[in-house]
Amino acid sequence: MSMQIVEKSNEGLSRVFGVTVPAADLNEALDARIAEVTPTLNIKGFRPGKVPTAHVRRLYGKALMSEVIEKTLNETTQKVLEDHKLRPAGDPDLKPEGDMNAVVDGKADLAYEIAVDVMPDFEPVDVSTLSLKRPVYEPTTAEVDEAVAELAKQNRTYESKTGKTVKAKDGDMVVIDFLGKLDGVAFAGGAAQDAELVLGSGQFIPGFEEQLVGAKPDSDVEVKVTFPENYQSEELKGKEAIFEVKVKDVKGPVETPADDAFAERLGIENLDKLRELLKGNLEKEYAGASRFKLKRALLDQLDTKHDFPLPPKMVEAEFAAIWQQVEQDKEAGQLPPEDSKKSDKKLKEEYRKIAERRVRLGLVLAEIGRANNVQVTEQELGEAMRQEAMKYGPQAQQIFDLFRQNPNAQAQLRAPIFEDKVVDLIVEKAKVKDTKVSKDELMKDDDLPAGYGDDDAPKPAKKAAAKKKSD
Repeated sequence: MSMQIVEKSNEGLSRVFGVTVPAADLNEALDARIAEVTPTLNIKGFRPGKVPTAHVRRLYGKALMSEVIEKTLNETTQKVLEDHKLRPAGDPDLKPEGDMNAVVDGKADLAYEIAVDVMPDFEPVDVSTLSLKRPVYEPTTAEVDEAVAELAKQNRTYESKTGKTVKAKDGDMVVIDFLGKLDGVAFAGGAAQDAELVLGSGQFIPGFEEQLVGAKPDSDVEVKVTFPENYQSEELKGKEAIFEVKVKDVKGPVETPADDAFAERLGIENLDKLRELLKGNLEKEYAGASRFKLKRALLDQLDTKHDFPLPPKMVEAEFAAIWQQVEQDKEAGQLPPEDSKKSDKKLKEEYRKIAERRVRLGLVLAEIGRANNVQVTEQELGEAMRQEAMKYGPQAQQIFDLFRQNPNAQAQLRAPIFEDKVVDLIVEKAKVKDTKVSKDELMKDDDLPAGYGDDDAPKPAKKAAAKKKSD
């Protein structure tokens, strides 16, 4: 198939090409396609394989020509990229020119523009020259004691209080039947029987539990509450309701001693083993925080050590995703105070810097990964698909199958695995020094730009747009 290619513009990393494919070539391809499908057609009134070509063209010509055009667009675009040795940063944009109906009718040449951003050429930093500090903290005996005590508290039992003067107090459990009404009419989901409620636990809507403090067993209490404005049910948001509550029993907590018998009740052989497990959990939590801090510092260094032009479309797409999140937060009244005072113009400037930084870091990590042949194995991707699917409970199998059929969804899961593997590789090659820090220091939020790989969507509250810190 002959075609004419003209380079229309070449600015920075953006390229625009004009491509024209003659109508005669399209018609030739259409004839070949008709000849290919004719033997397979089963049309009433004709023997299989004996349908006249003109009849096929009348019935299916437009649909088959649309197929030919789509195939031609894909092939010619690929050829333009190969002939000009371009490494595209994202999918090229195709813009047809002229009357497409005439092209489908075989009466006009196919003319279209290809706009594509190309990858920047840059030499990533030699990662063995990077120096990093890893903050470390070990759990203390007191913290393990605290974790055991908290577990005992969560697993404590409750026993009915006896005597004539029993009244429910904060921390007691009440066993209740209740029926909620709006303007005297019961509403869906507003009733239950033998519900167990620990007063002060904040399990029910604000104001409900407080009104049961002082209630006696076998008594009736009228509870008046106002549903919060952000309540999940539309019909109940901000509404005043009355609950008719029957208090059937008042139970007091029975403190559980943290001993071997308690550990056994949880299915663990003894208290020492339980302490070991809880210490392991704390170590894991602190190791995770330590890695997060190290990764933040590493990304910060990579950002300050690289300066190259960025593909405009990549930055636009990243910025659009961030700005959509900002607008959602703004609508929900969840913008942090420092952001809600700023104009949209100022916010856009700050978030564009974040978008640019994320794109820059993405390209640097991709290049370091490519140079070191970092690959995400099918096994790693399969495990990530399984873990993600498990979050959907009963629909897990359905979600897993969707992942298997959807390359885009797989790519979204593959990206963070690839990034983590590249980060691990850099940490291995860089000079890393462990530094002991306090627990508060390890766990406090860093005042660093948000969303560089660890959180999928940038939460405006976590960001500090233009702050950079180089070690």
